[in-house]
Amino acid sequence: MKNKIFLTIILSVLMGNIFSFNFNEQLKFKIKYGIISAGEATLSVKDSVMYKGKKCVKFISTTRTNSSFDHIFKVRDFTESTWDPEKKISYKYSKKLNEGKYHQYRIHLYYQNIKASYYLRYSFKKNKFKQTRMDIPGNTQDVLSAFYSVREKKLIPGKKIVVNVTVDGVNYPATILVHKIVKLKTIYGKIECIPIEPLLQSEAVFKQNGKILIYLTNDDYKLPVLLESKVIFGSFKAVLVEAKNVPYK
Repeated sequence: MKNKIFLTIILSVLMGNIFSFNFNEQLKFKIKYGIISAGEATLSVKDSVMYKGKKCVKFISTTRTNSSFDHIFKVRDFTESTWDPEKKISYKYSKKLNEGKYHQYRIHLYYQNIKASYYLRYSFKKNKFKQTRMDIPGNTQDVLSAFYSVREKKLIPGKKIVVNVTVDGVNYPATILVHKIVKLKTIYGKIECIPIEPLLQSEAVFKQNGKILIYLTNDDYKLPVLLESKVIFGSFKAVLVEAKNVPYK
């Protein structure tokens, strides 16, 4: 009996340290608007970042259009999340969006121990931040950390996953629909993938303007290989073209 209890504890500790991403993972996507090459996006994980005395990781997302597409609609977006890999909660989220004539700079500071957040919204006109304190639910995520936390969950076709998200001064339960398994051609050949559909109320890993589907490899790692976003005038695709520090060859 004691041996079984000891084994259970050991397994629990080991399982608690398993992540569906490597701490130096780097992903590069080619963005297409129809048949037009529009730009590129990156997702990366930076390990060993200290934040207020705690060892954290950073999730970083960038999106930029090609110079040839800039005259149509220029995009230079940068988002960053500081995340505790032990407690699996977000401590800080910031985003700088530059899309055409639209500009946005916002920061969320999460104080998970007291279930509160300071939301900072930058006014380009006044050249300063406006700060608001708000209550948040327990174990909340930002939209970037929510994506990585979903990769750690068991995905069952036909089921839904709900993640507490706090962003843009709003709390809401983000629902992720899990669709049936399909086979896709990827940089690793034709493999099984499981599509998920996040129903978010704000900009996510890539800005959401309509229905969005993210195709993850149907394995423990759940590598994103394709993203499709339908908009009013056509659709965008983000196709994985390069990956570093991932368990694939």
